[in-house]
Amino acid sequence: MMSRIHALVISSLSGFWAAIPDGQWVHEVRRTYKMDDMTYQFDSELEPVLAMLPDQSAPSQSVAEVREQLAQYVAGSSDIDISGVRVYAEMIPGPDGAPEVTLHIIAPSVRKSTGAIYYIHGGGFTVGFASMRDDINIPLARDLGVVIISVDYRLAPEHPFPAGLEDCYAGLQWVADHAEALGIDPANIAIQGDSAGGGLCAGLALLTRDRGGVTPVFQYLGVPEIDDRLTTLSMQRFTDTPMWTRRAAEESWDAYLGDGVRGTDGVSRYAAPARATELSGLPPTYISVMQYDPLRDENLAYAQKLLDAGVSVELHLYPGTFHGSSLATYAAITQRESRETFAVFAKALGVNTEN
Repeated sequence: MMSRIHALVISSLSGFWAAIPDGQWVHEVRRTYKMDDMTYQFDSELEPVLAMLPDQSAPSQSVAEVREQLAQYVAGSSDIDISGVRVYAEMIPGPDGAPEVTLHIIAPSVRKSTGAIYYIHGGGFTVGFASMRDDINIPLARDLGVVIISVDYRLAPEHPFPAGLEDCYAGLQWVADHAEALGIDPANIAIQGDSAGGGLCAGLALLTRDRGGVTPVFQYLGVPEIDDRLTTLSMQRFTDTPMWTRRAAEESWDAYLGDGVRGTDGVSRYAAPARATELSGLPPTYISVMQYDPLRDENLAYAQKLLDAGVSVELHLYPGTFHGSSLATYAAITQRESRETFAVFAKALGVNTEN
């Protein structure tokens, strides 16, 4: 299977640009993206990143190649500060008849809450692994003083829906069942996911509600991939945006659902949560949206549906941004997003921020 998801390697590595010192980019870069008569007005601090991104017209790479590149990069990144945390893995029983699931656990030495974050990584349903966001999750766990558990779910296309989602469900159930050993309160678990992981997170919230499983106290949906129909205005227009395009979305959904399935009537709401018609009883929700992201309008529509169902929703659209633009960790708008992430989790999990 060939894929244009090669850009995900970069979008996943948000810490890649962390070492760029302020003021290094002294030259002016003006990369203008257009679609018909439309011009994308990106935040000026993101322009150096735009100049470094892969050419959208470059030849596709296979999923296997992207996975290998991502693994090599993360393996070569050993400069993450792990002071004040314990990082370890737990192998847990998988869904019935399925392999074991690995949970990647970050436990801070100083706890400021009995809460926990159950994190689901992104990667277009096809690439990624539980530890690839350690550059963000380790400092977040340390600063919040809460445990963060990331799940290593099975990937498409080898394991299409519902395999990955069932792994996520099994992992969440295990965390709640072993709350005492983890030092957490099973009634104080937030779930979080980014991009495809955000779609899995939204699907997990629906699934655990309908099965009577763990009740998350909060869900954080970061630019979630939730609608296989690809009919929104942003999905129609943003065919050449950085990091994520309509074509990438098509290939992602085809891998996850199988060829010829996306857009048909039989797609499950657990695979594509935008299809859900009953959203009442879901946890309070935060949704982050990027202005020039093909996923933008499905994210906005989902927020409205949640509100209509009586769910508490906080929605933030970051102007001048694109899917994965948070890799520019030096940018003021990215730092504002990071501060907001900390704040919403602190509130949701009852973190004592005075200590």
